Amino acid sequence: MPSPVIRCPWCENSSLAALYTDYHDHEWGVPVHDDRILFEFLILEGAQAGLSWSTILQKRERYRAAFAGFDPAKVARFSDKKTAALLLDAGIVRNRLKIQSAVINAKAFLSVQKEFGSFDAYIWTFVGGKPKHNKWAAGKNVPAQTAESDAMSRDLKKRGFKFVGSTICYAFMQATGMVNDHLLNCFRHREVRR
Repeated sequence: MPSPVIRCPWCENSSLAALYTDYHDHEWGVPVHDDRILFEFLILEGAQAGLSWSTILQKRERYRAAFAGFDPAKVARFSDKKTAALLLDAGIVRNRLKIQSAVINAKAFLSVQKEFGSFDAYIWTFVGGKPKHNKWAAGKNVPAQTAESDAMSRDLKKRGFKFVGSTICYAFMQATGMVNDHLLNCFRHREVRR
């Protein structure tokens, strides 16, 4: 009889276990170098502030439609009329500051792309260009922020980004594989490390 698959506990202790498990098994912790996906996670992590990640995962497809497939050039051109319409969209988090910050962040994102050639080239400098593979034995050991996320937060804010506190930045780093925070006994830890 095959041994059971061991995953990080956070993805199984939810009423949305199937959604969480799919995200955990296929996306979380996998290094991302695609600017559109990096922009998506930047916006989604900011939208999640003060909420559960399950709320955002459930709304993710609607976010993709509402935010032009997370094309930063298109989001940067959203008008006041468009952002007002988004406040009426029950499929996303209807928070004026978070919606406005997506437009502000899109403009800042484009500036970073212009300066560095890509957002990817810029953002990965905070971990020296390669993933940091942590070796956590238990979820309680995983930090909410680190010196790297502090530095990222400071620099993003300096560049005009909003909803980029250190905790949000660390969640972004986890989601995009800048850090591998799968627990040591999780089957994905070794797979992501490869």
